[in-house]
Amino acid sequence: MTLLVTRPEPQASAWADSLRQAGVAAQALPLIAITAPPKPEEVTTLWQQLAHQHASMRAQSQASTRVPMGAPMRALMFVSPAAVDGFFRLRPEGHAWPHGALATAPGPGTAQALLQAGASAGLGTEQVISPAADAEQFDSETLWPLLAPLDWQGCRVTIVSGGDASGAQGRAWLTERWREAGAEVDTVQSYQRGPGDWTPAQQTLAREALSQPDTTWLLSSSQALDFLLDHHLPHLGSAHWQPARATELRVLCTHPRIAEHAATRGIQHIQRCAPTLDSVVQARRSPA
Repeated sequence: MTLLVTRPEPQASAWADSLRQAGVAAQALPLIAITAPPKPEEVTTLWQQLAHQHASMRAQSQASTRVPMGAPMRALMFVSPAAVDGFFRLRPEGHAWPHGALATAPGPGTAQALLQAGASAGLGTEQVISPAADAEQFDSETLWPLLAPLDWQGCRVTIVSGGDASGAQGRAWLTERWREAGAEVDTVQSYQRGPGDWTPAQQTLAREALSQPDTTWLLSSSQALDFLLDHHLPHLGSAHWQPARATELRVLCTHPRIAEHAATRGIQHIQRCAPTLDSVVQARRSPA
């Protein structure tokens, strides 16, 4: 039974390689394409603010008197590895990460991406906050208990996220928690999500998958499922796909909300697992 990994590239291929090494028949078939944000200048402006804060903090540490500053940037929350990549890709040369600013992530994958991309900017391990690798879920609800004990009154927080041409799409629930704690919260879009278009080889893989009823689609995003049903599969043509066939699809969802969304889209064969390699492997060894 083939497992199709639908994350954006390069994550899809990396996950597929790791799954195959673990004995799972997996292929990468991305459902989301990542492109540059529609307003990259917003990311550049944020980097300039961070660099100014970094310089001001260094100056104050060397001065005998304190210089008044505006509300400091207390934390940046990165929603995904793609958010990290887009943000640091637009970092002006020489701009540093402020020593007093935190970088938060919903899971260890994003945290690892932060450490790798942020090292050259001075971002240290002690500044990154993320749920542990063995957490039950990797999401805002799991991250918040790690952040709630900190003092957020009068501080700034920016959520670095994706979105479409209309703008950034932040984390509404997490934004509410931060504002209740006294923080000023805004959002910046560091990348743009869209369905993209499959290559001829990917279209062939999808047609083969549809002809094999035991094929399972690994979903880490509700939006990915929408792109699959509303864009990718219809483009295969009516000879290969009709909307009524959604009930035949098998999906493995890495979050309860994705599973709930799959049910609303008419999918009946739904299995859940944690968003970790071990959990996916275990789910494939004990299929529902």
